[in-house]
Amino acid sequence: MTDEPDKPPFDEAEYRRRQRSRANMMAWLLGALAILFFFITIAKMQIFA
Repeated sequence: MTDEPDKPPFDEAEYRRRQRSRANMMAWLLGALAILFFFITIAKMQIFA
């Protein structure tokens, strides 16, 4: 009675694909944030110069 009915088998390939997808998304977001900070810094330098 403790068994879960119709539990799907664990698909490691799908798990790795999703993990890689999340890692790529985080890399793009962090890269975009770094570029945004860079341009904000350049803009502030232009204003105060």
